[in-house]
Amino acid sequence: MPEQLITRIEEARNQALAAFKAAPSLARLESARIEFLGVKGRFNELMKALGALRKEERPLAGAKANRARGEAEAAYAAAKDALESAEARSSWLDVTLPGRRPIQGRRHILSRTAAEICGIFERLGFSLVEGPEVETDYYNFEALNFPRDHPARDMQDTLFVSADLLLRTHTSPVQVRVMEKNQPPVWVVAPGKTYRRDSDISHSPMFHQVEGLAVDQGLTFADLKGVLTAFATAMFSPDTKIRLRPSFFPFTEPSAEVDIACVLCRGRGCRLCKGTGWLEILGSGMVDPAVYGFVGYDPAKVSGFAFGMGIERVAMLKYGLEDIRQFYESDLRFLNQF
Repeated sequence: MPEQLITRIEEARNQALAAFKAAPSLARLESARIEFLGVKGRFNELMKALGALRKEERPLAGAKANRARGEAEAAYAAAKDALESAEARSSWLDVTLPGRRPIQGRRHILSRTAAEICGIFERLGFSLVEGPEVETDYYNFEALNFPRDHPARDMQDTLFVSADLLLRTHTSPVQVRVMEKNQPPVWVVAPGKTYRRDSDISHSPMFHQVEGLAVDQGLTFADLKGVLTAFATAMFSPDTKIRLRPSFFPFTEPSAEVDIACVLCRGRGCRLCKGTGWLEILGSGMVDPAVYGFVGYDPAKVSGFAFGMGIERVAMLKYGLEDIRQFYESDLRFLNQF
């Protein structure tokens, strides 16, 4: 008698677990609950059958029945939670609707402008090089013909890390490092971050530059102008004109500021170019022979030219922007325009 009842208890447990697990909906689950755990369910009937056992047989059979009912109740609760969660998801998820295309990231406008600039010079035969952002005073100033007491140092609001270390104020130190390790001919462009203590609508404490250097036999100022003209026409438009104005940089002689015809008025004069018809874009010049002394080049055998431009400046001119701070504000309304 007790063996038969224990067998019925185990069968009821197994059938209840299977029914709860297989229930496809809350309604079917509720029907299974009533069948096994309801007031007139199979487990209550089995508990009533315990009364027909002898006194010494009841503890074992009762323990089996209680354990089986507990397992069935736990299985029911787990199945109910799973079905309720699925129903909650289905209430807002309509699998018949067309899918939504995920938002894809894009390269930042400054990264794209830098890649475009470097790509133009690479097609002209220049190689891409990089250097450290934390520089020594020697590479940032002295090897570029900035003596300790040279007034040209006043042109830079330098951010010093220590007495001899600083955040580079331009990418020109890369040129010195390249010339130290390589004999002419050298044709390189060096893009990267630079730092100066300056901040307004046209200046940022951290900004990006591209420096170019060419050292070879027989290079002249005409070669410099030809390279910069090729760059300007490729970067802006085929009819872009440039002009060179005398200037001063410690590491080039002669030196020149380079302007392009205003991208807005095409040289006629407007608010952007302040009526001049021209916009400054970069600095350039022939490498000063004094620089060759720091890298072991013979100025009697080679000559070269260098140039440098701000990537933000080029992007602002190309896209007609007036405030450099827009590049760094992470405003998607601004960035999505590009």
